[in-house]
Amino acid sequence: MNTKPEIIISSLDADRLYALMESLPANSFAGEKELEAELGRANIVEPHEVPSTVVTMNSTVNFIVESTQEEFTLTLVYPKDIDTTGDKISILAPIGSALLGLSQGEEIEWPKPGGGVLKVKIKEVTYQPERAGMLYR
Repeated sequence: MNTKPEIIISSLDADRLYALMESLPANSFAGEKELEAELGRANIVEPHEVPSTVVTMNSTVNFIVESTQEEFTLTLVYPKDIDTTGDKISILAPIGSALLGLSQGEEIEWPKPGGGVLKVKIKEVTYQPERAGMLYR
């Protein structure tokens, strides 16, 4: 697997994600260990220090899955915020975990449930709460 790019996560997102993971039973979602590892290697900064091109929680991001060349525009959300519109992805989904902390233009290989990897590339962060001034949403 390729070297993973540096990721940046706001301290608010990190705190909420750690609390979410602690509230869930062990092994309750595919990719739990990978998400925990990502949080552990992240550069955690204050919300006002997050660069405007980084995918944070509640960001809307345009990305491509390289193996299929399929392009998506989805909002990265906490599980409680998933709805039936189809325009959101949970942080607990493997692609959701892969998106967190990446910057525009970056890509990452991420394990798929059941084996194999998917390669995701960030095309654009079309909305980011921190960029919009919503630092403590």
